[in-house]
Amino acid sequence: MRKVAIFFIAAIVSIVAVSPVSAKKQPKPQEVDSLGRKIKTGWNFGILPSVAYDADYGFQGGVLSNIYFYGDGSQYPEYIHSLYVEAAYTTKHHGIFRFNYDSKYLIPNHRLTLDATYLPDAMCDFYGFNGYQSLYNNSWVSWDKNPDKMPDPNAYQSRVFYKYKRDLIRVAADIEGTIYKDLKWNAGLGILGYIVNDCDIDMLNGKNEFDISKKPYEQKALNPKCKGLYDLYKEWGLIGQDEMNGGWHPYLRGGLTFDNRNQRVGATKGIYTDAFFTYSAAFNAAYGQQAAAGYNHLQFNFTFRHYVPLLNRNKRWWSNITLAYRVGTQNNIAGKSPFYMNNYLNTLFIQRVLYEGLGGANSLRGTMCNRLLANGFLYANVEFRVRLVNFDIGRQHFFVALNPFFDLGMITQPYDLEQLSLERTGQILKANVAASDRHYEDFFSTDNKDIYRPHMSAGLGLKVGMNENFVLSVDWAMPFDKQDNPKWANFYVKMGYLF
Repeated sequence: MRKVAIFFIAAIVSIVAVSPVSAKKQPKPQEVDSLGRKIKTGWNFGILPSVAYDADYGFQGGVLSNIYFYGDGSQYPEYIHSLYVEAAYTTKHHGIFRFNYDSKYLIPNHRLTLDATYLPDAMCDFYGFNGYQSLYNNSWVSWDKNPDKMPDPNAYQSRVFYKYKRDLIRVAADIEGTIYKDLKWNAGLGILGYIVNDCDIDMLNGKNEFDISKKPYEQKALNPKCKGLYDLYKEWGLIGQDEMNGGWHPYLRGGLTFDNRNQRVGATKGIYTDAFFTYSAAFNAAYGQQAAAGYNHLQFNFTFRHYVPLLNRNKRWWSNITLAYRVGTQNNIAGKSPFYMNNYLNTLFIQRVLYEGLGGANSLRGTMCNRLLANGFLYANVEFRVRLVNFDIGRQHFFVALNPFFDLGMITQPYDLEQLSLERTGQILKANVAASDRHYEDFFSTDNKDIYRPHMSAGLGLKVGMNENFVLSVDWAMPFDKQDNPKWANFYVKMGYLF
């Protein structure tokens, strides 16, 4: 896999180096854009530290480079080629090793995106199935150094109780062509490789050893004998033996797109909507365990984004205000998908490191990552994008903007927990929970209406952009229900707009 990835990157770099700027003659460029700033031309590149923060993944450190080629600038702020390379790791043991290429000019009149990514995650979030039907208990994963401040100091189990180990390998190629004006066709293919297992407690403990005679707040080590929710779900039949260790999933994708936005990054007017199908096959489960071949499935995605200009002055200060909103849905329409793929949000073009839903920085900000795990879901995001100031530093164009926002997500295709338990164990779920010396009411809501109750959050974002394409994003968000985040708020430092 490593040799394939190296060859993949080298081939694309070679193609870009010798490819023409465009198959047709470029029009004579303007000297300045609508804001009076000099049009960018040629190559713009640099190496930057990959420093970020995500409440779900911790502090991130590493290196990245985003290289743009604007040619003679006639299409600015559109670029001709974009190359993105990143290598980073976080304090919560989440790795990012990624190469991405994007262009509308390598193949004349077509947009091509290529991506090769490896994402090791030693503590992937897992809060159970069906959103609010699965209860979250914060006292099981955290404690105060002063036990007198805790409601029940004996409730603690493990800080990785809601975690499991998941490594993801992704190689993808997506292409877009024109049917008529703003109506496009889309096709893509790729492979997703998942390696899934229990958390590696020995690695996480390091040199610290667990001492059963000590209280949780007296030691740093994790109890290697404590079962987490992932283990219990396997024991109760909610996660099958044929999916418990992951698998390899090649996929084919096709659909339609309508896009009349004035620009791809930070659009201030226009509509983007897409509808597409993704067929995923399954074979060769990880570690040579039972094959995941029973998980061939077909999914349908629909997304509608609208960018409404409320103020457009093209000035240095308070240049524009845009209402931007997005609604979308993902549903399984044939076959069945393994649990570890149901938090992967399909997309026609891979621009972010990972599209996970629902919950977290890429879907429902403020809500815990992967809080909503089901076969199908719906989501919506609303933002007011307020451009405060435009300015130059050297030859680079910058802007600062504020983004108040509201996010919503809800389940449309839940798991039938009782049916899963009966099929795989021959017993009802309550009996399986009781057999493991647990209480059903500690894990599951007794009101089935909770399955479809919407998860909502709101917050404020700060954007700092360079040359209209490179955007640093800082978001603070708070969920409306404490079941979605016991801390009531999350903080994120990321790259780019959410949509």
